[in-house]
Amino acid sequence: MNQGWVYREQVKSSDAGQTVLDFYSHRYRHSSAEEWKARIKLGQVLLNKRPVTTATILQAQDQLDYYRQPWIEPEVPLEFDVLYQDQDLIVVNKPLGLPVMPGGGFLEHTLLWQLKKHYPHNTPVPIHRLGRGTSGLLLLARSPLAKSYLTQQMRDSTVKQNNNQINKVYRVLVSGDSIRDNLTIKQPIDQVPHPVLGYIYGATSSGKYAHSECQVIKRYRNCTLLEVKIFTGRPHQIRIHLAAAGYPLLGDPLYVIGGTFAKIKPDQESIPVPGDCGYFLHAYRLSFVHPRTLQQINFHCPTPQRWQIICK
Repeated sequence: MNQGWVYREQVKSSDAGQTVLDFYSHRYRHSSAEEWKARIKLGQVLLNKRPVTTATILQAQDQLDYYRQPWIEPEVPLEFDVLYQDQDLIVVNKPLGLPVMPGGGFLEHTLLWQLKKHYPHNTPVPIHRLGRGTSGLLLLARSPLAKSYLTQQMRDSTVKQNNNQINKVYRVLVSGDSIRDNLTIKQPIDQVPHPVLGYIYGATSSGKYAHSECQVIKRYRNCTLLEVKIFTGRPHQIRIHLAAAGYPLLGDPLYVIGGTFAKIKPDQESIPVPGDCGYFLHAYRLSFVHPRTLQQINFHCPTPQRWQIICK
């Protein structure tokens, strides 16, 4: 059981005029309107630090606080390997199943929370993200210099190609063995409507620019091992891109051919969500320029043991 959490947010102009109940039940559909009504009546939601009713009308710039009661989080692997650290940065090997940041029912069972326990002062800050179901190399900043410098390298990786940038290469297993040896994918990615979650990210006709380069490493009887280099950092980019190209990740419970989610059936007991595991995606290589020494550093992290069972 964790200690609970307070979710704070400011009301946008586009949400002004709604009731408190409508705001929460429409925006956060993981809970029903009846569940939100009960929470509001129990005083778990405050507006500008004061109690509200379900019918209270929201105004732009209002401050909402939702006090979530302590809950039991799903079990995940909490141990991780520190591959490198100095006064400015840290590189870890994130295990499959461990979320990086709080969200989706996870608070203390996250990499960030565990890092706070190990580094209570100046907790390392992630420079990029890895999905819960993705394992491998993750770069975090420990100093203001590193945070500023490495964040700029991330921006440079998206808008221009030069030596002063962060390079990320992933290994991935896709279903089948018909994918071309080399494949460039520039499918736009953006939010797409979802009947339960409100929206998820997926392939769109006019979304944000995204660029991935894929190369076949080895073909197996039921799947293919690829290396994928991403030049942009869109949410779930590799999963969406390969699904959009017709090659969903092996075991991906969410993204199907076309780069979107499978149709939800009326009698379906549970629906896949972006944080579900099951797919095979691993941050395999990472290189960047050190913020203090200005020397390029390269890291390599072998794929997890479970891949050996599949790749036969």
